[in-house]
Amino acid sequence: MVEAGDIITLTAGAWRLQAPLGGSSYGQVWRAASVVDGTPAAVKLVNRAQMDLALPPQRDVWRACFEAEIAFLRGLQPWDQRQIVRLLDSGEHDGQPALALELLDGDLAAHVATLRSRGDSPGVDRALAWTAQVNTALAKVHQYGWRYLDLKPANLLVDVRSGTLKLADFGTNRPLQDSAAHAYAGTAAWQAPEQFFPDDAGRYRTDARTDYFALGALLYWLVTGIPLRFCAACADAYRSHGTVGAAALRAPAILAPDEVALFAGHAAADDALTALLRALLAARPEARPRHALEISRLIARAAAGVHRVRSAA
Repeated sequence: MVEAGDIITLTAGAWRLQAPLGGSSYGQVWRAASVVDGTPAAVKLVNRAQMDLALPPQRDVWRACFEAEIAFLRGLQPWDQRQIVRLLDSGEHDGQPALALELLDGDLAAHVATLRSRGDSPGVDRALAWTAQVNTALAKVHQYGWRYLDLKPANLLVDVRSGTLKLADFGTNRPLQDSAAHAYAGTAAWQAPEQFFPDDAGRYRTDARTDYFALGALLYWLVTGIPLRFCAACADAYRSHGTVGAAALRAPAILAPDEVALFAGHAAADDALTALLRALLAARPEARPRHALEISRLIARAAAGVHRVRSAA
């Protein structure tokens, strides 16, 4: 078990742990600093206590998640990292994979909560700007041959000074070229229907457009301050029953008329913004945008529509 003050030695250098930042069922994230020059970092380690309790197949899955994240981040070019968290170092600690990432100011969930506590909601302009940034990040993930499958506010890190978002946590990445149905992955509260409801064999068939649904759920949450009713119902079913909860869930409509009205009312915009939301949240993957460029064009039209409404007011 690690603690503050421990030194983690990776491939390029050594990192002194300072304070825990958070974690998941299989990972721990620590604020750290380079022993050599004090460069701040977020050091991500396997949660050894959970690893020791897990059965061997689960241990293999967790290790594979770490290794997939490291492999993806190592493969990026410097110009790819504008919207994706930057890898500073990687290697092994205590026989398990470990990595050091650039340290940002926290995740989007916490940042938006802070804004709203001050009466400063993100607003439609900032929501669209952030949606565009996340679309760029997803485009990079897809360009490198992966689908992300876990887009949510907690996996988006914020640079407060520049207002920039960066995508993080790539352990759920799955190859795009592998079109076979797969085991459950991701977070129920932000998933497309095909990612939450399995086929008859209990598997899930996803592709790049699955990430676009989560982008739409993110946009709705940013503008309205509440989750989609469909996503909330899936999250409740998963909390109560795990993946088998999908079989018993009578899910509400993905985007009900009152939700459209709430979104439009908060946005005070024309139909272009609602068209963007509807496109991203289409129930069938084939009805969603085909690629990031199509989404960029929809975002541009929505932003222009917002500007027109304001100019006419």
